[in-house]
This record gives sequence, C-alpha cells and structure tokens, in this order.
Amino acid sequence: MPEQVRHGRQQTPSRASLLLKSIAVAAAVVLVSGIGVAAYAYNDITSQISDAAVDIGGDATTQPAPFLGAIDGGFNMLVVGTDNDANQGDSFGERDATLNDVNILVHVSPDHQNAVVVSFPRDLVIDQPSCNDSGEVYSEPLNTSWERGGDGGGLACVAATIRELTGLDIPYAAATSFNGVIEMTNAVGGVQVCATAPIEDPDSGLYIPEGYSTVEGAEALAFLRNRHGVGDGSDLARIGSQQQYLSSLLRKIRDSSTLSDPTKVYGLAQAAAQNITPSTSLKSPDALVSLALSLKDIDLSKVVFVSYPVSAYVDDPNKVQPIPDLADELFQRISTDQPFTLDADSTATGSSQDPSAGTAPPAPEPTATAGAPDATDAPTDAADTPDVIEGLKGQTAAEQTCANPFDG
Repeated sequence: MPEQVRHGRQQTPSRASLLLKSIAVAAAVVLVSGIGVAAYAYNDITSQISDAAVDIGGDATTQPAPFLGAIDGGFNMLVVGTDNDANQGDSFGERDATLNDVNILVHVSPDHQNAVVVSFPRDLVIDQPSCNDSGEVYSEPLNTSWERGGDGGGLACVAATIRELTGLDIPYAAATSFNGVIEMTNAVGGVQVCATAPIEDPDSGLYIPEGYSTVEGAEALAFLRNRHGVGDGSDLARIGSQQQYLSSLLRKIRDSSTLSDPTKVYGLAQAAAQNITPSTSLKSPDALVSLALSLKDIDLSKVVFVSYPVSAYVDDPNKVQPIPDLADELFQRISTDQPFTLDADSTATGSSQDPSAGTAPPAPEPTATAGAPDATDAPTDAADTPDVIEGLKGQTAAEQTCANPFDG
C-alpha cells in the first residue's frame, strides 16, 4: 500500500502512538459488554464499520473526536444484543422476528473517574414510542423495540425507547448478535466465570462445573444466554451472570498481558468490525479511540454495574415493571454525575459474592497527635465517599461474583 501524503510537520505515527491506539481500542471493547465497538487504523476495518453505520436520531450532538486523545467530558452509549442475524442462519434455532434481548447503557462521568453500566431487563413493560411517526404509544416489553423500528431502524428505535425511559441523551450506540459475542470472546482468549455448584442447562447448552471455568466461543454465549439454569430462572438472574461476565472481561482486558499483545488487540478490532452495527457517530476510528481513552484508567471499584430497578408486573409473572422512585433516583444521579455505590446486599438475583475472593483489610484507625484536631472533625471529600443507593442490584467491576444454579 503506498504511503499517504502528509503535509506540514505531521510525522508518521510512532510505535508508541500505535500502541496507545491499540490500548484505547481494547479498553473500548470492554465497556461495551464485550461485544462493543473497536476500530484499528487500518482501512479495511474502518470501511467495514463506516458502511454499517446507522442514524439513531435524537437531539444529542457529538463533538469532533481528538486524534489519540480522550473525549472532552462524559458520554452515554447504548449497547444492544439481538437474538437474530441474517448471517447466523438457524444455528441458534429458527426465529421469525428479531428481539433486542440485551440492552445496556454505559455512562462515563465528565472527569473520567466513574462509570455506570445499566442493564435493562428484556421483559420490562414500559410505554414506548412508535418509531414510525404514527404518534401512537405502545405499552410492551422492551425487547419488542427492535422489530418496531422496521428495516434498518431497529437500533434507532431501541435508542429512542431508552432515551424516553431514562431522560438521557444517547449519542452513541452499537448492536451485535450471537455471532458477535462468540467472536469477541474468542479474540480475548476466553473469559473466566464462576459457579457456586455445577450448572447444567440443556436449553442454552451450558454445562460448567463448580468453581472457576474459562468460557469462550459457543460456551461463552451459552453462559450469557443461560436463563433456566441460574437462580430463579428469570431474566434478572441472567443479568446477574452477564454482569459477572462483563466484570471479568474488564479485569482481563485491563491486564497488561492482554493490552500489550498486538495479535489480541487486532483480533478484538477485527471481530468488532465484522459483527456490529454502529451509530453514525461511531463510524470514525478517531471517535472510537476518544471514547476508549476516557475509559481505560477508571478504577475498577468505580465501575458500577446495576440492573434497572423493577418489581413483578401485576398482570403477568413473567414480566416486570419499573420501581419509579428508585429508577428516578438512579438516573438523577447519572444525569448530574453524582457518584454512588451499592449496599452490602446488592448482588444481583441468581448471583452471590465469591467467599474465597476475600476482602480488602480495614483501614487502620487514625493515630491521635498532640495538638492536632480530632480525626472525626476532619472534612471529607464527598466525591471520595459516594452515597449508597439502597435497593439497587449489581456489583462493581472489582468484585468477583459467582452464578448460583437454578433453585426451583
């Protein structure tokens, strides 16, 4: 390939700058649920992403992406996992419709010190926009949004639905299906998961022993899809498994051996480019890298995974409805960038803390010094002591959780 003509004093990218871009790509992949968006500066990958991009509408605007620099300020990004794809055939069973079964919103604070990853249950019954300009409002499960968007409008309709539910601007979005999950997991060499006892689920094809296992390919997909073999057999239990998986994936990607391996980095980028539908705001590699650079240094204990707060739906035990007050508090905190943490009993349905993981030792008691003010009178930085939102379910990326087998 002939060299591109460059003007002025701009120099050919150094090995260090290419490594930085690779690190950014890997970090971006992680916080879009292992299936998300990454791009390398090769023309073939760039064109694949650009050609697949779709307009998701909305009032939010995106800023020009800096070259090899983090985006200025915070952002919201939607990640959608669909259960159907023209390229997968009937490998995962015959389907006459496409459903948005995984709906995840990633929020990064303006100072790039905190992130919140919200999972919305597929069976959440809410008022939804028509997405076809009819003006009609539909009260249906969330996973019907994709189909209502029609040909080419699925991602835009899901984004419109989540915007209306949360009140947040969502300028970035990406969607993938089963094949994308398989390829992305293979690209990192598998992800470690944990079970408190053996899990056997013929419906998803998941068979894992007690303790730790490394899953990849179809087995990783089975772990993420598994519903009837975990917890109470609900979608909420499956969300708990997904949060465990994403936390483990984030920890692995942040490991230096992964970030420094050019083969793995390129594999992540290639897998993403071949298996995603991005919003037009993400068709530029520079945009992808700028988002990634805002994510890569966040403390794992400040990456909070939460399930959208729900209660049982009154007319159907297989569906759920919002808990309005708790949901309002959650998104008020997100929209105003007020960090928060979860209470001690927050572990998601179907999951539990790994008792062998241990906990950090308690901080030593302050030692009094003559003439010094009492330690209890010392001012505290509210940003360092985030409030607890009681009632939310989830975990931080620093926590190791394990899936509990079906208890029904």
